[in-house]
Amino acid sequence: MKVDAVILAGAPNDGQLKEVSPERWEAAIPIQGKPMVNYVIEALQNSSRIAKIVVVAPLEIQGDLTPGVMVVEAGCSLTENIFRGMDVLQKENPVLFVTSDIPFVHAEAIDDFLDRCEELEGEIFYPLVSREANEQLYPEAVRTYFTLKEGSFTGGNVLLAEPQAVINSRWIMDQVFERRKKPFMIIRMLGLFFILKFCLKKLTLRELERRASEILGHSGVSIISPYPELGTDVDKPSDLALAEKTIAAVQGKEA
Repeated sequence: MKVDAVILAGAPNDGQLKEVSPERWEAAIPIQGKPMVNYVIEALQNSSRIAKIVVVAPLEIQGDLTPGVMVVEAGCSLTENIFRGMDVLQKENPVLFVTSDIPFVHAEAIDDFLDRCEELEGEIFYPLVSREANEQLYPEAVRTYFTLKEGSFTGGNVLLAEPQAVINSRWIMDQVFERRKKPFMIIRMLGLFFILKFCLKKLTLRELERRASEILGHSGVSIISPYPELGTDVDKPSDLALAEKTIAAVQGKEA
């Protein structure tokens, strides 16, 4: 299965990272001298499963991007940028949406996620990483976890979807994106029964999938990935310090 990829790189640097970087856009913040988004581009380019790559970003950083990608000017919201990226694709392939702030990601993690998706039936696929897997590889990373019957998980920063499923889900996207860092707020959207089960830590992944599929009108599937790199993002100074340290160590081994 070949998929197209859309990298969402339009976020302004107006959050916590502004304290440690003067860059206007988060995607352009350098890690070991290279814009953060370029680590994501190169991981996708090294994947055997990716056909076309579209980067939705401010045009002023276009010249700093790794060559070989299509660039579309970013809009004012994450939802708008998703559709700007999709508009330049033929919508023949599933689309992998990736944020620009996961510089640890690599081709092996991407290919493994896509392989797992291909084994299952669904229209929207979202990765989860267990707390144990995340803390084993990145013990210094501070992540938001939620607890289900199967264990504690953190969400990934990628999503695979059929184009029509994305088009039909536009009405709910802004609500989900606004609450994506607050798992309980997401659960509240599912209804009282699910809130109660979630609070009692008895809500299962399958129940969560079924309810989300009912709301969206498209089948959603959770993929438990062994690769924390899919969700370890850089959105605060401690994350940036960890990225500098980790990537410097990797580059030192490769030198």
